[in-house]
Amino acid sequence: MRTYLKQWAIGPAVLLLLSLVGAPALAYDDEDPWEGLNRKVFAVNEFGDRWVVRPVARAYVAVTPRALRRGVTNVFSNIGEVPSALNGLLQAKPGHAGNSTGRFVVNSTVGLAGIFDVARHVGLERRDREDFGQTLAVWGTGQGPYMVLPVLGPSTLRDTLALPVEWYTDPITYIDHTRTRNSTVVYSYFHARAGLLDIEKAISGDRYTFIRDAYLQRRHFLIHDGEVEDDFGAGFDDFGDYGDYGDYDDFGDEDDPDEFDF
Repeated sequence: MRTYLKQWAIGPAVLLLLSLVGAPALAYDDEDPWEGLNRKVFAVNEFGDRWVVRPVARAYVAVTPRALRRGVTNVFSNIGEVPSALNGLLQAKPGHAGNSTGRFVVNSTVGLAGIFDVARHVGLERRDREDFGQTLAVWGTGQGPYMVLPVLGPSTLRDTLALPVEWYTDPITYIDHTRTRNSTVVYSYFHARAGLLDIEKAISGDRYTFIRDAYLQRRHFLIHDGEVEDDFGAGFDDFGDYGDYGDYDDFGDEDDPDEFDF
């Protein structure tokens, strides 16, 4: 689903981005001016999640060994190092770009296409990924209103306008075989949802408000490189993204003797 919107979205997105560059971030009270519409989209997403996505994710966890899920997480995380390195350069963060590049090279070769996180054993620790939404923020683009996208979930106007670039810089976009590409995208979505099953237990009160505030605080945390208080942790980072999958982020947990590491 990442690939199909980009052809028609890139033109309007560029025009809107040019109009937003340099615009200040909205005040907190104005961050969700489209709440009425957002709640309707959220309700549709929740319905689909309750009756389709969550049951499939639970079944996936039930039948797939945890060690295998960790390996899959590492593969997707390794793929995500490519756009992260590019955005590190665009944000003038050569250290981050070098770390992402090094991790991708090491894990793609010695780590067997990223199945094993070998890079962390040579001092290249996994970092929060950089995306084009963060790059736009560094360039001075205002956040814009909070949005809830069909299927994709929480976003902002700035992050939504960044999606075409995200699609173009995603290596999965360039898989030539259509069925393989589509299957990989769908699988990554359900795999990411499985990683949130335990995290969502922390949600309390109004679910819409909790997820909105968690998303906005997490994005603020990432944009400012952790120089703000982050009350919600990494689990809510970009639902469906390759970087964080709840408790699956390391293949081989030292605390679990039944799992293995490289």
